[in-house]
Amino acid sequence: MNFRKNLKRVSTGVYKNTATGNFFAEKRVKGKLYNKTFNNLYDAKKWRKNFSLLDMIKTSQESEKKFSTLKNVWSSMQKNHFPTLATSTKAIWQRRYVYLKDLEHLAMDKITPSKITIWVNKWTQYFKSKEYKNSGRGNAGRCNMNNELNMFVTIFNWYKESEEFEQEALHLTCPVKRKHRKLGFIKPVPDKKKQIDLNHAFTFFENLKPLYKDLAMMQFFCAGRIGEIAGIQWSNIDLENRRMVIRHTCIWCMSHKTFIELKPFPKNREARPVYITDEILEILKRRKAFKLDDNDFVFHVDGKPLNYCTIQINYRAAQRKGNIPYSGTHILRHGMAKLARQVGGGLDAVIAMTGHKDLKLADHYSKCDESDQKEFSQKIMRHIRLEMNTDSYERENDDTSNIISLSAFKNAMNK
Repeated sequence: MNFRKNLKRVSTGVYKNTATGNFFAEKRVKGKLYNKTFNNLYDAKKWRKNFSLLDMIKTSQESEKKFSTLKNVWSSMQKNHFPTLATSTKAIWQRRYVYLKDLEHLAMDKITPSKITIWVNKWTQYFKSKEYKNSGRGNAGRCNMNNELNMFVTIFNWYKESEEFEQEALHLTCPVKRKHRKLGFIKPVPDKKKQIDLNHAFTFFENLKPLYKDLAMMQFFCAGRIGEIAGIQWSNIDLENRRMVIRHTCIWCMSHKTFIELKPFPKNREARPVYITDEILEILKRRKAFKLDDNDFVFHVDGKPLNYCTIQINYRAAQRKGNIPYSGTHILRHGMAKLARQVGGGLDAVIAMTGHKDLKLADHYSKCDESDQKEFSQKIMRHIRLEMNTDSYERENDDTSNIISLSAFKNAMNK
């Protein structure tokens, strides 16, 4: 949130914050701008009228003390914001914050673009060094510093929006600039196929064991995240009306990849209805035979929810066995998004299938890839060949070689 946009001028040098109701007074003395926030208009106008050199010194001293350090902000964020996050998200953020510990002793106003530049250069040089390359990371080595930079931006944005730090963060701007992402470049991101095509998808299914084949097919037909499909409950399925609601998602441990809990909402916190097609109905009928009275999971092993590590093992084995040039569990969601865009003809079809609320994300999931480039280039070249052949035919049937222009005839006669 940009608090500057919430300031409405109510008097000379005095503004009202329409979001909080506080009054913001500022005064320029000897080319330097001083300001202070008050609860009422009277005190704000009085401070501006009686502002003196002594106040300048006092205000300067207060400004040096009032800014929290990055460590303070991070601690407050963990206390107040982390309870609203998924377990996996918290683990990812904590892992990415490790590199930001170099900056945590600094006050937020002291973390300037130049400090970020020094920090980025330090870690970029390390990730390019032989020491890091020999640390066992292999081909999965670091490509850039984008994740850590994004982590700082996330912390800074929360800091700006938090009521706890509202006054001190009012005039600060994010020190992460576009140049820092360029400075953080280490090597190109590997070219990895994410959108599995239809033929490869069915080859993949055929190489899976029955339980995981049904799981993968359900994930593909619903364009779902693997955690959402593994967490589908019978209580959210209405076979009579052909309606299923993706309402839950499985949460797995980041280190051991085992089941922790069933979260009562998906990633975007909104339940998503899915029409039960004939193909999905067949899967549900097969799974009905394994339904237990005291268990509401559609996909389970002896009543226990699926572990992500087991899903990974089965998916990887099928991908290797089928010689499929794709990896991971998210390829099915990407693949259906791409198929929805091809068949449906636009992002509306993608959003309907994947449940995305952001057009940018829907576009990212269904974006053009190498196969599209091949298809369109062939269509374009066929068009070019057709046009060239048409022009050649017209030239052959429009022979003007025996025609002499009038100017050329006159020149020949004069000679």
